[in-house]
Amino acid sequence: MARMKFICDAERCIECNGCVTACKSEHEVPWGVNRRRLVTVNDGVPGERSISVACMHCSDAPCMAVCPVDCFYKTDEGVVLHDKDLCIGCGYCFYACPFGAPQFPQAGAFGLRGKMDKCTYCAGGPEENHSAEEFRKYGRNRLAEGKLPACAEMCSTKALLAGDAPVITAIYKTRVTTRGKGEEIWGWAMAYGGSDKLSDQKVADSPAPGGKA
Repeated sequence: MARMKFICDAERCIECNGCVTACKSEHEVPWGVNRRRLVTVNDGVPGERSISVACMHCSDAPCMAVCPVDCFYKTDEGVVLHDKDLCIGCGYCFYACPFGAPQFPQAGAFGLRGKMDKCTYCAGGPEENHSAEEFRKYGRNRLAEGKLPACAEMCSTKALLAGDAPVITAIYKTRVTTRGKGEEIWGWAMAYGGSDKLSDQKVADSPAPGGKA
């Protein structure tokens, strides 16, 4: 069985917001909710990078762990979905998610809490596939149509990849290896500075003995 995931290639993202617009248009997302959003780091300075962020459909999803009414569930493809009929709007999932995926609709100056909304990986919800009720609550079910999420399909630079985890991981690893960075760009070594290339870079960036810092 496929294991669906998202990967955003920050080297290719041009911050066009095409993925954000495609998501809102495809599912008629309520005002105040962005199931997908762009995050830019080092904005306006050398090294600026942007990344498209949404629910990452975690293998061990913290939203599922903290929900007191168990409204979250996982499909056979590994997509994390929720049942809005069970949601009580407590907000626990909002605080537990490291990606800020669960959100509440807003209305007025002080907002409005209600049924939580989140990225569905274009997989709909617990209602009957392609039913009017499913679309009203969760948006279009593209996976049931044999299609990928709209955000990834609309990405003009193919920075946002969606699909079976081993397949999109292989695509990303091929890209970074072609760029000359090697597969160590992916995972623990890059995050915590343990790779040889990172160590070499630190040495290159260090001032010469007796030189200015």
